[in-house]
Amino acid sequence: MRLLYYSGCLNQSKTTGLTLPIKAIANSLGIELIEIPSICCGAFFTKNTIDMYGPVRVFLNARKLGSEIMTTCALCYNVLKQTNSLMKSDSTKRSEISSFLGEDYDGGVKVYHFLEILRDKIGFDKLSNIVKVDLKGLKVAPYYGCLLLRPYEEIRLDSPENPTIFEDFLTSISCEPVDFPYKTECCGSYLGALSLDSVIEHSHAIIRSALTSGAEAIVVACPLCHFNLDQMQERVMQKYEDIKSMPIFYFTQLLAIALNIEDKLLGLEQHYVDPRPWLRRIAGTH
Repeated sequence: MRLLYYSGCLNQSKTTGLTLPIKAIANSLGIELIEIPSICCGAFFTKNTIDMYGPVRVFLNARKLGSEIMTTCALCYNVLKQTNSLMKSDSTKRSEISSFLGEDYDGGVKVYHFLEILRDKIGFDKLSNIVKVDLKGLKVAPYYGCLLLRPYEEIRLDSPENPTIFEDFLTSISCEPVDFPYKTECCGSYLGALSLDSVIEHSHAIIRSALTSGAEAIVVACPLCHFNLDQMQERVMQKYEDIKSMPIFYFTQLLAIALNIEDKLLGLEQHYVDPRPWLRRIAGTH
């Protein structure tokens, strides 16, 4: 399988745990990964013409190499999917952007999230047969957040209210998915730049919900969710005494562990809550 891969700006950031293992994962799965230029997509979708130049340029670069692109980042995925939808439906906006960039783009490049590739092109049943490390039913809470599934008309990855793609992924790598009420709630998103207390409140609610539901860890697909749930835990625990520290994994990290990919490609050292002691309790893993 040949995949055009858009990493966005994460490969140059301090949240590389999402992107660092992807080449080794692709190799293990028999995927030929072709990276396209890592222009920032803007990280948040708006209909302002100037804000759309970045994501449309991503599509123009991708179109030179193929008709489909894949990303691991929920932020990038959301921006690209909504940009595509608008370029197809709004002829005035399309004309403005195409005129400025000097190329016409009609929304024809298809966007996949890597979870979608695993589900629809590889298959979770096949993935379970490739797994090399038994994670022994680790109880993991799948946290979708607000951008991986919404708005549904543009995204259409899974049900926005009762999704299963994350749960099915976790089952395929021998984890036990833990359902919890806050799995599709917002973590506070960019509110950390305006109201730190709001992010602390949101993060506390999500972590507490996962803990009381029996989870040992949370898994995410969004770098902003990871930051708010992991890096903010120190502040959360200072304010609230009803939670204990909880590891926050990117889904690519758990997949890499299941595929027995070497530690140095996981980016676990960047986490505030170090998941490595937690993993050492599992015989034969990291």
